[in-house]
Amino acid sequence: MHFVFISSLVPVQSPASGYDIANRVIVDAIRLLGHKVSVLGFLQPGRQPAAAEDTRLLGQLEVTNARVTKLQKALWLKDAVVHGEPVSVAKMHAARPAEIRAALGALGQIDGLILNSVQLPGAFLDIFSAWPLAFIAHNVEARSAADNARGASDPLTRFLFARDARLLAGLEQKLCIAARHVFTLAEADRAELGVGDDTRSTALPLVTSVTPPGGPAPRAPLYDAGMIGSWTWAANRAGLDWFLTDVVPRLPSDFRIAIAGGTGTGTPPAPDNVSFLGRVDDARAFVRSCRIIPLISRTGTGVQLKTIETFEMGLPSVATANALRGISQVPGNCVTADDPGSFAAALIDMVGRSRAGEGLDTDGRTFHQQQLSGLSAALARGLSCGGWNS
Repeated sequence: MHFVFISSLVPVQSPASGYDIANRVIVDAIRLLGHKVSVLGFLQPGRQPAAAEDTRLLGQLEVTNARVTKLQKALWLKDAVVHGEPVSVAKMHAARPAEIRAALGALGQIDGLILNSVQLPGAFLDIFSAWPLAFIAHNVEARSAADNARGASDPLTRFLFARDARLLAGLEQKLCIAARHVFTLAEADRAELGVGDDTRSTALPLVTSVTPPGGPAPRAPLYDAGMIGSWTWAANRAGLDWFLTDVVPRLPSDFRIAIAGGTGTGTPPAPDNVSFLGRVDDARAFVRSCRIIPLISRTGTGVQLKTIETFEMGLPSVATANALRGISQVPGNCVTADDPGSFAAALIDMVGRSRAGEGLDTDGRTFHQQQLSGLSAALARGLSCGGWNS
């Protein structure tokens, strides 16, 4: 069959964010099942499409708030008010309806559309509804926005997140109703979206690539613990703030911690044993330079791609329960801890064992194969429920 993957941002050659990684993997896995997949969406500046010959671009669009001007953010807010949409959806009106129709018309016979997350699908659902639909919910966007509203430090930000939460709840409901099948990235999200029945939805196990990772290899750690992420995103920042405020003070002063990735306008306060490295050239090389990986997610839905990447690399970790959402089989070298004292104690124990020469790494290829097999089976099962030819 010929599916069109409708996404705010198209899959790219070198995916970096969790969203980009998930997009690339899902499209690649559908193609491995023997289906033809065309892609329609925007390209983030500085990126290259993963499969240019199968990609129809609506143009280039920077959607990250931290990378645009205050004027652009104000224009997005104006569009959101005019269209009565969440801000993330209003950004998609950089494309006109006529462009969407023309791009779809140029793709020939289409068996169905796979609507990826809420942004572009939500902006033009009236157009996309002319075809049979599947919907991929990366997370429960309404709950994530509501969590961000509760954690906001100023009234305006709290109001805007609360507005988005209300509008996203209605939009997610529309997309789930319109879709013949819904895919989620975490089992718990199926019920929260109101599609818990197996005929209505399927949870997708994820990998970071359909290509297997390398096997275990010797490491020379530079840091005791390290993490990398986009810390300007509210959900990620909540985890980082919890780690720095509640966990780090319980660690020894000689415990070397490195944090890679952008933190926005300034770095949060932290003791001298915490180093903020900013953007690093090679994310995998960085995490391999850390003895233990703290997986610190405290809020949000969907799945944590950083957790999956850590497990694929076979690296030892300490994880909150929220960081393990969507993971059915947790490797033996991951310790779960939710309160600060237990989290710190697990880090101290594992770092001590690593410093003493105990090998804590595992072969991540086993985890990857389990996940990829599960992803292929889940996609095949969900797509067979679509009744695309009816």
